[in-house]
Amino acid sequence: MHRAIIIVIALIVDKLFGDPPNKFHPVAWMGWLIADLQKNAPKEGKWEQFRYGGYIISTGASIMVGIGWIIEQVIKILSIPSKWLIGGTALKLMLALRGLSKAGESIQKAISAGDISEARRLVSWHLVSRDTSQLDESQLAAATIESIAENTSDGVIGPLFYYAIWGLPGVIVYRFANTADAMLGYRDEKREWLGKIPARFDDILNIIPARLTTFLFLMSGKITGRNTERAIGIWQRDQHLTDSPNAGHPMSMAAGLLDVKLEKEGQYTLGAGNRSPQADDIEKMIELSRIATYLAATLFVLNSLIRRIAK
Repeated sequence: MHRAIIIVIALIVDKLFGDPPNKFHPVAWMGWLIADLQKNAPKEGKWEQFRYGGYIISTGASIMVGIGWIIEQVIKILSIPSKWLIGGTALKLMLALRGLSKAGESIQKAISAGDISEARRLVSWHLVSRDTSQLDESQLAAATIESIAENTSDGVIGPLFYYAIWGLPGVIVYRFANTADAMLGYRDEKREWLGKIPARFDDILNIIPARLTTFLFLMSGKITGRNTERAIGIWQRDQHLTDSPNAGHPMSMAAGLLDVKLEKEGQYTLGAGNRSPQADDIEKMIELSRIATYLAATLFVLNSLIRRIAK
């Protein structure tokens, strides 16, 4: 029940306060740690770079486990409600629901106002690493929907899942893996081999969260009256079209539920045959993301209640 209560408090804190500035955000600190470790990476030799990528992951993950364990030991000695408030705040710092929603809303407003330059800047700043300078309104809406769908898994459902089963050490390691993959998991000359182990580690950790998020999107679609049969068909057809073994699952389900085509030029098209997305589809995606999050929290809380009753 302790973890169930903390999950509820974390979502309340996220709703009320959102994210702190980067200099106070643990995920930003993870990024600084990875960047610092990366400075000593071998400049040549693919196997040397490959091994060093493993060193970054093993070193960082070990540090994260230690930090999570220390925080949990401190929380254990506190009295109620202090342990719940501190635990909930610590978990909230690993979640990104409000931040994701606010980013989507700001992009939607910019597109709706016809300010394409600002929309391009916001998409590049908040959501994607690709070049957005040539994207039109529909492509910007598609990139936003894709990112919200994928990041609902990476930044919300995944953290809740790993907290529910492994506590703070589990969720902190998970977020570290996400950050390492986001920084190193590229197929360019500098990071092709350095990022292989971080990318694969992140892939493994996301096998369950990505598919759980897909299922929760489907349930959210049922609640909001969307055509779930069509969405299942598109998911079955398109889930493997992305380079990532996980991202295609929630993204293709989102494409099906919203009846839109999500396309990254030269890489994939999800929902081929559907209409091009517009600004108001971003709001619909945010709604699916929020409902999926609340369903996930309900699922984990009910699991805790059932386990408590069984004891």
